[in-house]
Amino acid sequence: MTFYADLAQLQIPALNGLVGPIFMYGAIFAIFYFVLIRPGQKQRKEQDVLIRAVKKGDEVVTTGGVVGDVIFIKETVINGTNQPNEDRITIKSGESRLIIERGRIARVSRSGAGTAAASQG
Repeated sequence: MTFYADLAQLQIPALNGLVGPIFMYGAIFAIFYFVLIRPGQKQRKEQDVLIRAVKKGDEVVTTGGVVGDVIFIKETVINGTNQPNEDRITIKSGESRLIIERGRIARVSRSGAGTAAASQG
């Protein structure tokens, strides 16, 4: 019995030496998670919701910097799921019509058709 008690006493200093670094690495990971990772995930989710809600007449800005009004949305759905397989959006920019992928939209302005009507009237 005394052998096991002596063995337990020998392992305690080894545990005390590991608790500090483990706590430190855990605290560093928690800081990185709450400062960098979590806000980025939240922002990506909000951007995805905004892009999925694009409708005809909205003004969009692509990642390439092209500004245009949405005139047509083509969605092809994968069999048996609600996720679109292919999203193509036709926008009108100036006198040109461009077909872009939904994922290439950087910003959406809901007042695309509203501002054009207000400036004419």
